[in-house]
Amino acid sequence: MKPGPIILMILLPLLGVWLIMNRPSPLGDVALRDGARTFHLRIANSRGLVEVVEEDDGSHTFRILMGPSEASPILNDYAFQSLFGRTLYQRVTGGEGSWLFELLNITSWSSLIWVAIGFGGQAVFMSRFLIQWIISEKKRESVIPTIFWWISLAGAVCLFVYFVWRRDIVGVLGQSTGVVIYARNLRLIHKQRRRALRAAAREHAPSESGDP
Repeated sequence: MKPGPIILMILLPLLGVWLIMNRPSPLGDVALRDGARTFHLRIANSRGLVEVVEEDDGSHTFRILMGPSEASPILNDYAFQSLFGRTLYQRVTGGEGSWLFELLNITSWSSLIWVAIGFGGQAVFMSRFLIQWIISEKKRESVIPTIFWWISLAGAVCLFVYFVWRRDIVGVLGQSTGVVIYARNLRLIHKQRRRALRAAAREHAPSESGDP
C-alpha cells in the first residue's frame, strides 16, 4: 500500500481537531476581561459561555455570554451558585475538564457517555471495512459477508442515537437512511437463505421418497 493514503488518514483527523480548537469565537463584540477563562454553557436550547475571573482575594466573578453583544451583569460566587448550582460552580472555578470539554463540545462529565456512544459507533462502523477486506483476501475475491451488514447496522444505530442527542439534523438524516438500508439487506439475505433451504429440501424429496 502506498504511504500517501495512510498519511492523509492521519493528517485529516488532526486538521479537524485543530479547526475545532481554533474555531472563531462566538462572542462577537464582547471582549473578555483580563485573566478570564471561559467554559461552555447550555441553557435550555441555547449555548453560550461562562466567563470566570479569579479576584485577588480568592473569590470569583462571572459573566454569562450567550452571543454577540449579549453579556450578563457581573455575578459574584453566591449569585452564580444560586443560579446554576454548586456542581457547575465547582467545575468552572476549578478548571475541571476545561480543555476536554472544549475539544468534545460538551458541558458536563455525564455527556461523556453520549460521546462514548458516538465514538463507539464510529469505531464499529469503520471496522466493517477491515473485516470485509480480510475476508475478501482470504477468498481471493471481493465479497461482502453478512457480518458486514450486521456491523453496519450496529454502528449506524449508535451514530443515529448520538446525532439525535447532538441535535445534528445532517447526521440524523444520514444515519437514518443507512439503518433502513442495512436492515433491509439483512432481511433479503434471510429470505434468500430460506428459499435456498426450501429448494434444497424439494430437490432431495424425490430421491428420499423413492428409496426402498
